[in-house]
Amino acid sequence: MALAEKTSTLPPDKTLPDYLASGLKLVFIGINPGYYSAQVGHYYARPGNLFWWALSNSGIVPSPLGPENDAELLKYGIGLTDVVKRPTHSSGELRQDEYDEGAKRTVQTITDYSPKVACFIGLLGATAFLGRQVKAGPLSEKIGITKLFAIPSPSRRNAHYGKDGILRYFQDLNHFVNFSS
Repeated sequence: MALAEKTSTLPPDKTLPDYLASGLKLVFIGINPGYYSAQVGHYYARPGNLFWWALSNSGIVPSPLGPENDAELLKYGIGLTDVVKRPTHSSGELRQDEYDEGAKRTVQTITDYSPKVACFIGLLGATAFLGRQVKAGPLSEKIGITKLFAIPSPSRRNAHYGKDGILRYFQDLNHFVNFSS
């Protein structure tokens, strides 16, 4: 099954939509959609990805949610987007020009929508986006009036932080969104 997944292709326009609106308290910024997530049509959908578990257990949302609820995040004041919209099996497959173009689009998008906080999902993506080494937590930069935060990737491939570590970063994000001025 894994081999078939690796060799199959998506239509060139198959990606995930942005879920954005004015007045959001939080927007999650991914590097790009994973291939599996694009196939099923939902953010962070791969079984074992800790995004939805950590989001549901951090206090950011009032009840448990899963990938099928991604569009519903807007009613909680939360949006989703990616720097690059092309799905890949690994973000290492992205070309630099795609990332550069996507970063410009993302800056414009965050400036236009002006959420209170934008959170990068993945420290490598945040590092590439900002052009400096990034650690998890609040970042000193802003995009317009939007404060920035970074959390480690909740992918199970990123086993370094563990389930409890990922949850702590989501809890820190919740505190930052709700208590920073």
